Amino acid sequence: MSPAEAAIRIEELTKELNTYNYQYYVLANPTISDYDFDLKLKELDALEQQFPQFLDPDSPTQKVGGDITQRFDTVRHRWPMLSLSNTYSEQELRDFDNRVRKAIGNDFEYVCELKFDGLSISITYENGVLKRAVTRGDGVQGDDVTANVRTIKSIPNRLKPNGYPDLFEIRGEIFMHRAAFQRLNNERIENGEMAYANPRNFAAGTIKLQDSAEVARRPLDCFLYFLYSNERNRLFSNHWDSLQAVKAWGFHVSEHMALCSSIDEVLAFIAKWEQGRYDLSYDIDGIVIKVNDYGQQEELGFTAKSPRWAISYKYKAEQAETKFLSVSYQVGRTGAVTPVANLSPVLLAGTTVKRASLHNANEIARLDLREGDMVFVEKGGEIIPKITAVNLLKRKPESQPISYPLTCPECGTSLVRKPGEAVHYCPNDEGCPPQIVGRMQHFIGRKAMDIEGMGDETIETFFKQGLLHNITDIYSLKDKQETLVRLDRFGQKSIENMLAGIEKSKEKPFEKVLFALGIRYVGETIAKKLASHFKNMDALAAASKEEIESVYEIGERIAESVTEYFAKDVHREQLERLRQHGLHLAIEEKTNERLGDALSGKTFVISGVFEHFSREELTSLIESHGGKLLSSISGKLDYLVAGDKMGPSKLAKAEKLKVPIISEQELLSMIN
Repeated sequence: MSPAEAAIRIEELTKELNTYNYQYYVLANPTISDYDFDLKLKELDALEQQFPQFLDPDSPTQKVGGDITQRFDTVRHRWPMLSLSNTYSEQELRDFDNRVRKAIGNDFEYVCELKFDGLSISITYENGVLKRAVTRGDGVQGDDVTANVRTIKSIPNRLKPNGYPDLFEIRGEIFMHRAAFQRLNNERIENGEMAYANPRNFAAGTIKLQDSAEVARRPLDCFLYFLYSNERNRLFSNHWDSLQAVKAWGFHVSEHMALCSSIDEVLAFIAKWEQGRYDLSYDIDGIVIKVNDYGQQEELGFTAKSPRWAISYKYKAEQAETKFLSVSYQVGRTGAVTPVANLSPVLLAGTTVKRASLHNANEIARLDLREGDMVFVEKGGEIIPKITAVNLLKRKPESQPISYPLTCPECGTSLVRKPGEAVHYCPNDEGCPPQIVGRMQHFIGRKAMDIEGMGDETIETFFKQGLLHNITDIYSLKDKQETLVRLDRFGQKSIENMLAGIEKSKEKPFEKVLFALGIRYVGETIAKKLASHFKNMDALAAASKEEIESVYEIGERIAESVTEYFAKDVHREQLERLRQHGLHLAIEEKTNERLGDALSGKTFVISGVFEHFSREELTSLIESHGGKLLSSISGKLDYLVAGDKMGPSKLAKAEKLKVPIISEQELLSMIN
């Protein structure tokens, strides 16, 4: 695959996965199977490793969750809620075991737990009293849903005195038992409401309700499974002991777990519950495996998004056969046309499946899909599955291959498909309704202009009412208040909040504005690089394709896309109106301060458990005095900062390469 093709595919996968994350975490309405999502994520990760120039720090491969809603207060996690790497393969599980053994030796144990199919939650207790409950969100920050969590009967609001720390967080999974799900779903159907697809969606939708009284009416449950506290290592040396303790403190801990001394025992536990899961009253989708000892967990450490001391094994998806009826086509904000398969409803993994994403024309051709075909579909507990194959034995002789449309299904413009690209695009970016709406929705998004009080539905409504035609019209809404108050569901207070959010967005820096424009291939990281290099919008707009391409890690396709964007008079006119509205179209240079230069030019690796500092504190200490952290030991390393329970392999490598090994006290002496 060429770099140009890789850039295109990376953008496609990033867009798809971000959409799936939003549907899963925010809307509690997933549209793809876990298995299919994981395959796409692995494909994206492999491409980013092969073509690191296209790696965006905000790529789905670097994220641990989805987005956060705008309806609850946002709270930053004291300890980030990382996701687990996962596998469907026994061999990959054995590879994980080998990596662990290589790092910490053979003297360790695993704790195996059920992987509950629910909503992750982090609950803070102070002096035994429940103070705050926060959803995973994007892993760094989440939604404060304390009032709703207090209504869950299996979560204690106050603990009896029993030796717990003054301040701690406990992580768990909120879920709904299948019987309760069925009963409540039947009530919704009788009331003419849309049914939820599965218990996980119902639980997630419930915890995000604004009315805690309604939450209390729905029988949610919660298993707690991980403790965080500054005092944890003083109280316990391992995860298993902490689980026994939190159970004694009054928390609901699953009884189905095991302490295993080998990977074969782990695999036996997995095999036991592959069938045993159907006898449970709630859904699980796999098994979580964790290294038991806290010191060994510290030694193994973390990647950017997951711990190296834990992994989840996910059970493979169920499969069913159904009839393929037709294809629908959806147009996104960049003009990409995505085909969607419409299926004869079929029950699969406890839910009714009616649709499946087909991604692009290549996928339709690969499957040789024809209307009326009987197809095999798979899913792993979500709503929209993957078509894996066609049952050719049941194909009708008169069936005809699907002809991909030549014109846009929304505006009728002839579609284009550039050489080397898999996706068809509608080039009518200023006249195709879903593209116009999609660009405005992107512009107001949290990672772009972050306009509070204005959501995707608001944009759609204003577009249909003729109040918005492009992004610049957003800043003219203050002159249309008389029209706004006459619209349904728009009260004076909500209008005031929205207009205040629009005004506040003018404070966003240049790189945010550049990203918000929605230029194809220009993600957050590329926007920062371009802003940093060209300093202002005028310089960027005047730059040639070659000048843009000369910027570090900016490829030909990105440069071509940027110059095409600024070549259009309509875009230049919009930018001038944004300037008149007071948006920042130039970068504000800032200088970073640090505490000292004692470690300037020196490189460090931190390993082990320390008496006075956490690894995070040592990292901050080194960087604030000019030092640089490396990820691994090599001949270029200046110092290995060694603590207790350091892995034998790291120690041996440092000694072999004659890297100086220092303690935390010696590090402090260097600084002082």
